[in-house]
Amino acid sequence: MQLFVNDLTVIDFSYLCPQRGIVGESWIVDIILDGSLNDQSMVLDFGRVKKQVKAIIDQSVDHKLLIPAEHPLTRVTREHEGTHYWVDFMRPGKSIHLYCPADAYAFIDADTITMESTIDYLQAVIKRELPANVQGLHLTLRSEEINGAFYHYTHGLKKHDGNCQRIAHGHRSALQIFIDNERNTALEARWAERWRDIYIGTQEDVADKSALQLSAEAAQAVGEAHICYSYIAEQGVFELVLPRTENEVVVTDTTVECIADFIATTIASENGTPAAVKVIAYEGVGKGAIGYA
Repeated sequence: MQLFVNDLTVIDFSYLCPQRGIVGESWIVDIILDGSLNDQSMVLDFGRVKKQVKAIIDQSVDHKLLIPAEHPLTRVTREHEGTHYWVDFMRPGKSIHLYCPADAYAFIDADTITMESTIDYLQAVIKRELPANVQGLHLTLRSEEINGAFYHYTHGLKKHDGNCQRIAHGHRSALQIFIDNERNTALEARWAERWRDIYIGTQEDVADKSALQLSAEAAQAVGEAHICYSYIAEQGVFELVLPRTENEVVVTDTTVECIADFIATTIASENGTPAAVKVIAYEGVGKGAIGYA
C-alpha cells in the first residue's frame, strides 16, 4: 500500500556551487510512503505525515546553507569546544567563507548539491523516524513552474526571531513589474539578470576583514575583491565573506517587503517621466510582498 502527500512543504535554502557561488533555491516537496496497514488501517496518519515528516524536512534543510562536503574546494573546521563551524569554499579568485552556528548548515555527503543528493540526505534522515510498518520512502523535489522572470537570491535577517536570521539562506523567486498598470517584462528580465545568483546584504552589517573570526586559510584568501558581513542574532554570531561581484548592498533590511520597495523606488528614480510603479516580489513559492512608487 502507498500513501502520498503532494506539496508537503517548500524548502527555502541556499547552497554552495563552484560555478555560481551561493545560490538561493526553493524546492517543493512531494512524498510517497510504502508500507503495511497499522492497527488504524493506515500506512501513516496524514496528520503525522504533515507534522512529523514536514518538521524533519524543515529542521534538516529549510533556511540552511547546504554544503557539498565532498567537493575538493570545501574546507570545514569545527570550533574547538564551541558551537560554530568555519566553512571555506576555495573557489579560485572567488572564495566564500563563513563562520556560523552548526544549525545554519546542512552538510551533504556529495561533491555537488543537486535534487538527487538532497533527496538521498533527506530520505536517510526521515527513515530513522518512521514506524516499523513503513518500509519504503520516495521523496520528490521540484521547482515551481514560473512563467516569466525569476532570480535566485540569498540573504540573512538578523532581527528575525526564527531561522530567517541565518546569514546564508535563500529563495528562487518570481518577479512582476507594472508601469502605469501595464506589465513590463523587459524590466522584469533586467532585474532578474541583475540579481541572478545574488547575495543581498544590509549596509549596517558590512564589516571590516579585521573584525571577523576568519580561518587561517580565509585570512590569506580574503582581499579587496571580497565583501564581509557580520552580525549577532539570537542564534549566535554569523559571519560571511563573498565576492563583491556576486553581491548587492542595500541600506535597509532585506525582508521581501524591503526588496519589493527597493526595486520599486529604484525603478521610479531611474524613470525619466513620472509613472506609477508596482512591484510584486516573491519570496520563494506562493508568498511575497507588493511595493509601490
